[in-house]
Amino acid sequence: MRLFSKIRDRGVSMRFLNYIIIGIAIVLSVLLYLVVTKTNSIYQETHEITQNLIRIREDSDDVMEASDYLTEQIRSFAVTGGRIYLDNYFKEVKVTKRRDNALEKLKKLSEDTTAVQELESAIHDSQTLEEQEYYSARMTIEGYGYDVSTFDETIRKYELKEEDRKLSAEEKKIKAIGLLFNDEYQKKKETIHSHTKKCLNRLLEAVKETQNEEASKLRKFVFLGHLLSIFLLITMLLIVLFASVFIISPMLKAVALIRDEKEVPLKGVYEMRFLAKTYNLMYNTHIQSKKQLNFEANHDKLTGLYNRRGYDYLLKNTDLETSALMIIDLDKFKEINDHYGHEMGDKVLKKVGDAIFSTFRSDDYVCRIGGDEFAVIMIHLGPSLIDLVKIKYETMSAKLQDGSDGVPPVTISAGVAFGEYRIGASALFKNADRALYSSKEAGRNTLRFHKYS
Repeated sequence: MRLFSKIRDRGVSMRFLNYIIIGIAIVLSVLLYLVVTKTNSIYQETHEITQNLIRIREDSDDVMEASDYLTEQIRSFAVTGGRIYLDNYFKEVKVTKRRDNALEKLKKLSEDTTAVQELESAIHDSQTLEEQEYYSARMTIEGYGYDVSTFDETIRKYELKEEDRKLSAEEKKIKAIGLLFNDEYQKKKETIHSHTKKCLNRLLEAVKETQNEEASKLRKFVFLGHLLSIFLLITMLLIVLFASVFIISPMLKAVALIRDEKEVPLKGVYEMRFLAKTYNLMYNTHIQSKKQLNFEANHDKLTGLYNRRGYDYLLKNTDLETSALMIIDLDKFKEINDHYGHEMGDKVLKKVGDAIFSTFRSDDYVCRIGGDEFAVIMIHLGPSLIDLVKIKYETMSAKLQDGSDGVPPVTISAGVAFGEYRIGASALFKNADRALYSSKEAGRNTLRFHKYS
């Protein structure tokens, strides 16, 4: 700013000076454009080589990762018997197909037949492991007593050897695990990794020389571009000083942030910072009030659970066909209020809400829909997990029978209905309510399932 003051004092026209600076900027911009164009051409060639190298690395890694993933899933199935692991295994083999896709990509990216042959060998070795893995899976299925007809047809066609069929269920489990953890299996895994590594090394050598040549050209033009950019940057800074960068720029940014309902950064001159502080204070007050009002509108004040309004909203926006609804009612709650008073009754309701909330998953929705009536929307839960629901009910009941906290023990009755095809919220509630009525008729303190009781 002092420099500009001296220029004005000496009678130099600011408009004339502005024209000179703009002329210099135009010349530098043209030169920089030519250099950048040439640099970009070299860069595109280098980039293509680098991208091919990256894709080659990724495709080679995909083979190892896919092989390791299959090993992890089949071993997990053998150790735990969890069907989800076998489903994951066949999804990789028949749907994702990372190994096959990687080979096809490499054949297009590289003309090096030796590298492709190494990768094909890795894939072949990985596929040979499948025979051993399929046999282990079949043995695991029989060891856990699954119905083999419900599994993939690839597994169904495998028959156990005569000596293996005579093994007990536990012996089958042990042998299934042994097939996946023995030295022979591990050696095949190491061979897969060895072939993949050789493939990658071969491809790296093929592109290294070309990449180095292009990189050398690129460095020269990048240096020239940097030099011109520095001169242009100096010129542009002189132009920028003609504008009020501490007012206009922060103001434009603040307007954009206010439109997007975001906080304004405390930058710029004092007045701008003062306005930003004032706005931020009002903005944060508004956001907190909005959050508080929204929470109170959808949550029960006593228990902190979703209230009836929140419950109705959740039912309306949940995939009921794959969910289940449990309705819970306290047994003889009126007697508790009459005997201990409403203050203790509120403590009982709070304890029941806490017991339900702590028993179910974080994905499930726990609601208080009436005075002593609660509901749990269990996401992605079908009739196959009916035993799990029973365990959760027993867990809740046990917690509520513990009176060591000074709250009198209570019992609960519950009814559960599972979602069905095209079922609505009203129908699902009626089914769960019928199941609850059935548990009440059975003498309370019990759990009943709609169509399963």
